[in-house]
Amino acid sequence: MDVSQAKQEHLLALKVMRLTKPTLFTNLPVTCEERDLPGDLFGRLMQNDPSTIKGAETLMLGEMLTLPQNFGNIFLGETFSSYISVHNDSSQVVKDILVKADLQTSSQRLNLSASNSTVAELKPECCIDDVIHHEVKEIGTHILVCAVSYTTQYGEKLYFRKFFKFQVLKPLDVKTKFYNAESDLSSVTDEVFLEAQIQNITTSPMFMEKVSLEPSMMYNVTELNTVTHQDHGVSTFGKMSYLQPMDTRQYLYCLTPKPEYAEKAGVIKGVTVIGKLDIVWKTNLGERGRLQTSQLQRMAPGYGDIRLSMEVIPDTVSLEEPFDIRCKITNCSERTMDLLVDMINTASVHWCGVSGRPLGKLSPGASLSLPLTLLASVQGLQTISGLRLTDSFLKRTYEYDDVAQVKHLPGPAELI
Repeated sequence: MDVSQAKQEHLLALKVMRLTKPTLFTNLPVTCEERDLPGDLFGRLMQNDPSTIKGAETLMLGEMLTLPQNFGNIFLGETFSSYISVHNDSSQVVKDILVKADLQTSSQRLNLSASNSTVAELKPECCIDDVIHHEVKEIGTHILVCAVSYTTQYGEKLYFRKFFKFQVLKPLDVKTKFYNAESDLSSVTDEVFLEAQIQNITTSPMFMEKVSLEPSMMYNVTELNTVTHQDHGVSTFGKMSYLQPMDTRQYLYCLTPKPEYAEKAGVIKGVTVIGKLDIVWKTNLGERGRLQTSQLQRMAPGYGDIRLSMEVIPDTVSLEEPFDIRCKITNCSERTMDLLVDMINTASVHWCGVSGRPLGKLSPGASLSLPLTLLASVQGLQTISGLRLTDSFLKRTYEYDDVAQVKHLPGPAELI
């Protein structure tokens, strides 16, 4: 489509056209019943119409392609392509022609010209052609600045430029949510679940070619968007992963700290970088778009000075029979602690062993395993509570209630 043309007082004319894919032609079928006055007239007209699909003339979608009739929409992540032509409309030979194309955004100015060298001469009715490409990475107003300088056969140097303004729109609305999970097993610690909600806010369907999470150096990632079927993974969204306009889709990922970082309690404390989403899609006749989010950050859960987690705990135990658990105690502070453990009985769960015994010194970032024995006196799902850790250096006590839950079943004698 011809966007603009230089004024005729110049010897050269500048034409700029955006290069886009054509669209499928759509027709408006007009039908009626055979008993109506037109009879089969409309049906015969549609059958003879070359733009309709043979055998399916009443469908709006045709077999022909339509060339772009306007500038169209440009979305973030797509590639903007433009054809620039400088034509010599005069009867003179023009010399030293330099064509320059810059793209001005709100933050920078980019040179898109394929060549910055001058053309020695341009004869009448000849032209200089150039095609520029740019992957759009900013939303908002963009201005394409095309400048032409040349010298007439009389040695006069002339210069003109044209501005072409267009808006870059956002194609997708991406929202993220983090869910922190603490596992009872030391082999899988501090899992982080990321839910990414992606909405198509354009007016045309999208084929979602790839939605992946590139984790940071501290995490390993597992995609939870496939199900196992006949020994191979199948996408939960089906083979043809289309996202209709204004539809939203949820993607889920599980991130686990790498062992070298999980062992260091202070490294993943506070705000941590999770990674970034990489989204690739195609629209209409295969136009490709790609977006990468900025680095996603989440606030790690605070553990205070001491973190207590479960390493081993049974799911079910017999009533009034001792059972063992094992806790992991981590010093998350920046000082050495000298710890004592106290155990307080509850109405349903009783501790077995010596209360008030020392655990020794624990340096910053270090951990220790603490095996404990308990006994249940009430059946059902009971909560393990009443564990106290005291730092003898600062005389500070840390209370841990509702540590875990265990289901207590009746003993063999009660089942008879």
